[in-house]
Amino acid sequence: MEKKKEYPAYQQKHIYIKNMVCQRCIMVVNEIVQKTGIDNAKVQLGKLEARQPISDDQFKQIESELNNVGFEVINNRTVQLIEQIKTTTINYIYKNQEHANVNYSSYLAGQLNRDYNYLSSLFSSIEGITIEKYMINLKIERVKELLVYDEKTLSEIAFEMEYSSVAHLSGQFKKVTGFTPSYFKQIGEKKRKSIDIV
Repeated sequence: MEKKKEYPAYQQKHIYIKNMVCQRCIMVVNEIVQKTGIDNAKVQLGKLEARQPISDDQFKQIESELNNVGFEVINNRTVQLIEQIKTTTINYIYKNQEHANVNYSSYLAGQLNRDYNYLSSLFSSIEGITIEKYMINLKIERVKELLVYDEKTLSEIAFEMEYSSVAHLSGQFKKVTGFTPSYFKQIGEKKRKSIDIV
């Protein structure tokens, strides 16, 4: 007989959510939260913060609605931390003007209030790749996006993405994708990946 899934007695105010990778995801989760009658909740990538404790009924409704649109509630603390590492890394790459002159390892450690070496070791053991490799993959996807938009020069993209030079960006881009940035620009959109599968 299949064991019935038990829900926690939800006297907490946070729900961690897997597969949130963009502003549109935040909008979708906000709509779900409003439907459940939770007032003044704050939705960020990977996380919902309510002002009042979330009831069991509200939690069940939120979990069901999230599952319907491809998201998933995360209950395991280790998995929550891995998801926080991912969403913090996405924020670092996509909002890099907001933390100019702060290196990534310091930023991540500060945001999650954990030692970077611990985070790095945990991430590698669960995900099978290093945080650095994950970050490089995300950066390359962002570079692809900027190349497809065709609004910035390669020098501007290299500066925005914190590469030391165009040569450094080009070398890393070719190593990851197999293409030079200029060739990729010609073949464009069909070679981009969704962030949630990076």
